[in-house]
Amino acid sequence: MLRLEREFPDGWAMSTSSPALRMIAPAMPDGVRIAAWCKTYANMKPGVWPCYSWEPVILHTGQPAQRQRRTPMDHLRSGHGQASFMGAKPPEFCYWIFDMLGARQGDKLVDLYPGTGGVTQAWRFYQMAIAPPAIEETEATRGA
Repeated sequence: MLRLEREFPDGWAMSTSSPALRMIAPAMPDGVRIAAWCKTYANMKPGVWPCYSWEPVILHTGQPAQRQRRTPMDHLRSGHGQASFMGAKPPEFCYWIFDMLGARQGDKLVDLYPGTGGVTQAWRFYQMAIAPPAIEETEATRGA
């Protein structure tokens, strides 16, 4: 997480598993949040009780709350989408992460684990259609 803090001071998100939280928690920097992706579908594994049906997301926004936008929830209940392999994320999950990070048009996404490219594709759609434009500082917004 030191790398994330150092290289991405404007914000970052990291998906993990609930069993891994015990190991990861001591390395979490001040100011992080743990959000929950509650999956509406989960693979049942023999000998695992109860099944793992949620995924923790460690999040550091790196910026103050943006009151000109609606406040996102720190949990999402959704399916897994059309994942082509383990770890792939559906677009709804990606949009939720982008919202929690306060992403705006013109921001840059760095996907450290590109896999199928689904997160990058979701980012393109988000940038085109969903993200509100960044508010340009003007005399009116500066209070001049």
